[in-house]
Amino acid sequence: MKLNNKQKKILIRIIICVCLLVIFHLFFEDFKFSFFLYLFAYLIIAYDIIKKAIKGIFKGQVLDENFLMFIASAGSFALGEYGESVAVMLLYQIGEFFQDYAIRKSRKNISDLMDIRPDYAYIEKDNHLIKVDPNEVEVGTIITVKVGDKIPLDGIIVEGESILNTAALTGESKPMNVKINDNVLSGCINMYAVIKIKTTKLFEESTASKILNLVENASSNKSHSEEFISKFAKYYTPIVCIFALILAFIPPLFNLIIKNPINFNMWLYRALTFLVISCPCALVISIPLSFFGGIGGESNKGILVKGSNYLENLSKIKYVAFDKTGTMTKGIFEVSCYHECKISEEQLLEYVAYAESLSNHPIGQSIVKEYGKTIDKNKIESIKEIPGHGVIAKVLGKNVIAGNKKLFEENNIEVHDCFDSSTIVYVAIDGKYVGHLHIADLIKPTSKKCISGLKNIGILKTIMLTGDKKETANKICKELGIDDYYSELLPDEKINKLEEILNNKKKDNEMVAFVGDGINDAPVIARADVGIAMGALGSDAAIEAADVVLMDDDPYKLVSAIKIAKKCMRIVYQNIYFAIGIKIICLILGAFGIANMWLAIFADTGVMIIAVLNAIRALYVRNL
Repeated sequence: MKLNNKQKKILIRIIICVCLLVIFHLFFEDFKFSFFLYLFAYLIIAYDIIKKAIKGIFKGQVLDENFLMFIASAGSFALGEYGESVAVMLLYQIGEFFQDYAIRKSRKNISDLMDIRPDYAYIEKDNHLIKVDPNEVEVGTIITVKVGDKIPLDGIIVEGESILNTAALTGESKPMNVKINDNVLSGCINMYAVIKIKTTKLFEESTASKILNLVENASSNKSHSEEFISKFAKYYTPIVCIFALILAFIPPLFNLIIKNPINFNMWLYRALTFLVISCPCALVISIPLSFFGGIGGESNKGILVKGSNYLENLSKIKYVAFDKTGTMTKGIFEVSCYHECKISEEQLLEYVAYAESLSNHPIGQSIVKEYGKTIDKNKIESIKEIPGHGVIAKVLGKNVIAGNKKLFEENNIEVHDCFDSSTIVYVAIDGKYVGHLHIADLIKPTSKKCISGLKNIGILKTIMLTGDKKETANKICKELGIDDYYSELLPDEKINKLEEILNNKKKDNEMVAFVGDGINDAPVIARADVGIAMGALGSDAAIEAADVVLMDDDPYKLVSAIKIAKKCMRIVYQNIYFAIGIKIICLILGAFGIANMWLAIFADTGVMIIAVLNAIRALYVRNL
């Protein structure tokens, strides 16, 4: 990653300062003008810190790290410790350099996601393509997307076929083939051929705009750990400044009272050392940076976390409840198999496809899709759809009945019971039963891997909450390894079941997550400790209500999200324990005069550099 101008300037000043210190030490150690030479080096490395400290005084923010570093280093310089004074600022700037690098690296992960913002849209006018602002495009407008351009608004393809790069949305580099009537999302890049899209949403309601708003607002939701550090620094800094003043003036004053020799410089040096040690840079910088890195790492995997508080909660999940359709299953009905066919499977499918050709029901549409051939409308004489039962039609010169068992009982046609959990479509031709189709909502390829992965990372219980019938829920849970299920639930009943799970959890810090995608899942997602929505096919309501959004339909992303959150929290606690532990030890040593300014430099800047480098690890999530 290239250095920006700020980093280049800091690096140049660091190199100049190091060179000057080496030269002064080798050739000018006893030179009578060494004060001015060291002052020159000090001003080169410290002028921006001094500037910030002075600005902080005028703004009423006196006790920040810039002021503490300036007072401690300037005091050390006044006591004749020129080399130590310059070294304090030098190492502090090295720490700032690493901090800036870590933030830029994290921002790059997020900015890759932010790069989905489309700058323009093409609309056709008078046989010419005109470039317009996406904000000005109304719903229903036909827009043209050239090869290499981002899709500016959500819509449906009305002309052309192409391949889309969805990496910015999903974190996956796998291309997606699209054709006429396919829904496409803004932010994807058109890779293969020109396509025309009929827009279905305004720009501010499109996927790209919503994602950008979520990312831009993520930093406003602080975690409990960040709030603790902010409060800690607010009270900690004034307290250590008071202790430093006590250390500088009370012992000499006491010696004056009892008429002992007074070594004011020694106690002032100890106080300045105490100030350098006490600077809370490592905590104030590394903790927010760790969370920022964690959110950047999540976005690198195609997972949107709306704030560091949700990242912290994600790491504490012990119970996960799932919706079924569209979450653990594809949400698309398909013909899975044929049974008891008295004619060929191809003939059976053809008769049913013609009978269902005018149906808007998902089951009927799935049968027509499975047939895959053009329906000749001249071969359709009549179709009567009976809601909740099926269809009765005269097609291809035959009387066809296709539907459930109740429809066949009403027409006095005997069928054999099939107790499979999938949806059964019985078929009769000219009053005679000829077989049946199984229509199933197929399980996603990674659903089983998701459940086993959750158990491997310490999830205590997995539960399915679904509106489907008991047999279907039971079959899917057994196949996937889900611990428990509640079936035939209405949306309000799902909330009640989730409330039961929330009330029955063993500890307050054991979070309950709910994963869903449909509009009926939005209230349950909002009620969970951590609400998680599927982003690609999920409804807008579910995505808005969620704390975490998986930007594709892969359930296994949930395992990755929790792993990244756990890694981030490990780094946060490592930095807290390490920074506070080292500072307490060094503060005690400094107060008793055992620690000198060099140890103080390590306790402040050295610890900060180590903590920042540790925080950078939150960005690297390739193997999670």
